[in-house]
Amino acid sequence: MSIERKDEHDHDAWMEERDLTALESMYLSVLIWFDKRLRIVDYLELLEDLYYKVNMQMPKSHTEQYNLDNKFWYWYPLYALGSFSTIAYVVAAISGALLGFYYAPAAAAADGTPSVAYESILFIMGDLNLGLFLRSLHRWSAQIMVAAVFLHMLRVYFTGAYKEPRELNWIIGIVLISLTMVFGYSGYLLPWSQLSFWAGQIGVEMSLSIPLIGEYVAQLLFGGFTPSQATLVRMYILHVFLLPFVVTTLIAIHIGIVWMQGIAEPH
Repeated sequence: MSIERKDEHDHDAWMEERDLTALESMYLSVLIWFDKRLRIVDYLELLEDLYYKVNMQMPKSHTEQYNLDNKFWYWYPLYALGSFSTIAYVVAAISGALLGFYYAPAAAAADGTPSVAYESILFIMGDLNLGLFLRSLHRWSAQIMVAAVFLHMLRVYFTGAYKEPRELNWIIGIVLISLTMVFGYSGYLLPWSQLSFWAGQIGVEMSLSIPLIGEYVAQLLFGGFTPSQATLVRMYILHVFLLPFVVTTLIAIHIGIVWMQGIAEPH
């Protein structure tokens, strides 16, 4: 009986090996057919070479550098703030693009009726399927991004990661956190509610307080000395068309420099 079972096992193993050989032969045939037309193997070799070069250049973690085995290193959460803010920015960008399909940047009419912009926000929150979730996702991801960027800058400062040779990336980081503030302010004005209107008025007053060029700055950024339709359009263009391209470009440069220089770890 045991001999029969052994024969059956050997037969099953032979069948599996034969099926595997047939699949490998089929895979190679298909690969050769595509390679003759698309040079797939050459590009796969280029990707493999690129992978090893990138992997060699990536900075080592504390666990690898100091042979800590699998022990938890207390700096790790702080070193995730940069990537965390980037993820929050991507979420805010995607959700904001979806909100843009239903938002209209039109201010209040002369008779004091609610603005078209505010009505579009009410429609998103009340009538659009998953609209409240989408707006909340955009709002909270933006706030998380602001907090993460601020904490990331604090971590860089207190660990001395702004010093030579990382001065340029520190300056880019300062520009990014400043643009993040502008992102948040311009987005705060878009619903064109009472809070948005008076936040816009505060911005006008701050612009007017600038010596010599205050009036020109107020007219350029807010379209006058009191919030109006021109203010809303300017904030909309700034928030939707200008800032995303500038910030995305600077983030790509910032991450590229970190990749080239490595992470500045405290010692």
